[in-house]
Amino acid sequence: MRATFASPRLRRIITAYTINRVGSWLGYVAIALVVFDHTHSALAVAALLVCAEALPAFVVPVLVAWVEASPRNFELSGLYLFEAIVTVAIAIMFQHFWLPAILFLAALDGWAALAASSLLRAGAARLGREDLSGSIAAGRGVSVSPDIEAEAEKQVNAALSFGLSVSFLAGPVLGGVATAALGGSATLLIDAASFVICGLLLFDLRPHVEHARGEGVRARLLAGWRHINNVPALRVLFLAQAAALVFIQAGSPIEVVYTKGTLHAGDAGYGLFVTAWGGGGMVGSLLFGRAKGSLNLLLTIGILTLSGAFVWFWAAPSFATACAGAFLAGIGNGITIPAMMSAAQRSTPMHLQSIVIGASESLISVTLAGGLALGGGLVLLTSTRITFLVLGIGAAAVAVLFLRATSASSGLHP
Repeated sequence: MRATFASPRLRRIITAYTINRVGSWLGYVAIALVVFDHTHSALAVAALLVCAEALPAFVVPVLVAWVEASPRNFELSGLYLFEAIVTVAIAIMFQHFWLPAILFLAALDGWAALAASSLLRAGAARLGREDLSGSIAAGRGVSVSPDIEAEAEKQVNAALSFGLSVSFLAGPVLGGVATAALGGSATLLIDAASFVICGLLLFDLRPHVEHARGEGVRARLLAGWRHINNVPALRVLFLAQAAALVFIQAGSPIEVVYTKGTLHAGDAGYGLFVTAWGGGGMVGSLLFGRAKGSLNLLLTIGILTLSGAFVWFWAAPSFATACAGAFLAGIGNGITIPAMMSAAQRSTPMHLQSIVIGASESLISVTLAGGLALGGGLVLLTSTRITFLVLGIGAAAVAVLFLRATSASSGLHP
């Protein structure tokens, strides 16, 4: 992963991505706190999460296809600037609070954010092939090959995952501190500024795909859909991703209840729990970048690590041991997400990567809604500890089935 940060172009992309994700955390925390303060309703906060994450997933592939087919080449930066404008609009709405308008604006922001993330990942993968393949091949004394190019993409995904983990480590804490000290509106203005910075840093990253010239949005979407259907490895990957993420994301809404209600750790304890998770994510990203195993094996290990952490939460006798489990869960996160992206990219030609990655990002967001329902329902019927145990067993079962399916079909490339 060191070579990735040595490339000026890739370093700028990863910096922009990390700034964007930190800013997004500031914005989400500020909006969630303000919505809760005005409504005193956990359901309103859940609706915010669904509008910002789940609903946009259904239209993101359309936006990605439109940007790729456009020859103007500034739409990626335009998406980040659009996010900045929407964020400022939400800050203004805080002065005249109306929940439906805030939810609508949050959905617009989520639409732009998911599309921009998909385009950025595809652009970073393309630059990774250009900037890293030669140095990786030279270091191994071989010529550039598809395997070397896939390794370059893997290193880029590891670096992006590292940036995501940094944002998870710092973002929630900074968001809470900024909102408490400056207020929700001022915190959102900081968030908007991060979008502007990100857009400027990525102004020369061209999302346009030459292969898409003359193609319409519908044709691009159909091409992506046909590719997913026609490649067994990709189809199995998406099915496993959806199933595993429902169990994994179901843990998100009950972390607060677990740390504050079950372990009686308070607000500071929850912050420490999240920090431990983010620190583990950084370690997991580094481990993924150095790992030599096949992508399907690494993905299985990542999911099993997360499921093991959930079982750990069930058995943890104290808050300190629960934080150790959160660190383990972060390692699983740091392996799982880049492994998913790398596997999808490895099974997809370059001219379709944005569409396929957009579908993968959308799937992650859609499963959040299922996870919210599953986690919340299990807590109501049982307890936080039993819920984590069920989720851990479910995720482990998916991981084992995924490994068996890919081993039997030899579908996913090593």
